[in-house]
Amino acid sequence: MKKLLIFFACLLLAACQGESKAEEEAQHKIKVENGEETVIVEQAPQRAITMNQHVTEIMLALGLEDRMVGTAYLDDGIHPDYQEAYKSVPVLSDTDPSKESILAVEPDFIYAGWESAFQNEAAGNRQALKEYGIASYLQESSNMVNPQLEDLFRDIRNIGTLFEEEEAADQLIEEMTAEINEAKQQIPKNVEPKKVFVYDSGEDAPYTAAQNMLNTLIETAGADNIFSDVEKGWASVSWEDAGRENPDEIIIIDYGETSTEDKKAFLEKHPVMKHTTAVKNEEYTVIPLSEASEGIRIPEAFQKVVEGLYN
Repeated sequence: MKKLLIFFACLLLAACQGESKAEEEAQHKIKVENGEETVIVEQAPQRAITMNQHVTEIMLALGLEDRMVGTAYLDDGIHPDYQEAYKSVPVLSDTDPSKESILAVEPDFIYAGWESAFQNEAAGNRQALKEYGIASYLQESSNMVNPQLEDLFRDIRNIGTLFEEEEAADQLIEEMTAEINEAKQQIPKNVEPKKVFVYDSGEDAPYTAAQNMLNTLIETAGADNIFSDVEKGWASVSWEDAGRENPDEIIIIDYGETSTEDKKAFLEKHPVMKHTTAVKNEEYTVIPLSEASEGIRIPEAFQKVVEGLYN
């Protein structure tokens, strides 16, 4: 009888230890909320791929290049502060890499800036990646309407959490906030808000910033984006509507095969836009696409918006 009691006591102890170990393992898992997805990793990723420049630069700014096995899709040159670090990361593609090239480097994590990165012709959908044992994160601030700075900072914190680099994430956010606050000091008080038109691309119809991060920066600078009422991030609008609003300032997004000078020349010959205050006074602010995306360059973009409006 005594031996039987000892046997059952041992079984109970083993069961309790097993439950305790399972609880410990569950607690050790790293988890963040990512839109409608919950991203869970057993440990900080060691073989990450970044898809899109602005998220690549976030990883580099957090000092995570040694945990990257691939990157893809630059808008323009990598930020000067991180070019050396970037050289150590294999480039899988100039655009979206194929699923085959992604699987070939055996990643455990994919970080994408735009939702298109998870289409079937690119990395594939996130559920399918999970079945390969690949966790994924989509930059929320780049894929929402009316993102605020705090949304970008939440993305940075989430990546810091997943990679167990919370201190580096906090420091990056602190530095970005300080730069933005410094630029705010240049904004004059009690002035009539200027009207701003963002020209990304398009000749038949302009493609412009509606309720995206650029809109947030324009409003933070005390100005009005003439298409802020359109409930999209980026949107195609009409030249007639742009001309009717008569913008005081035009922000030109610099990227692709059409140069900034070509865009200016187009506006200056356009039958509607050539009559606007901004074009007549040559009030242009040029921002590269990498600065218009929700990444570490947002303070630099904000500085340019402020200088363009008030200097």
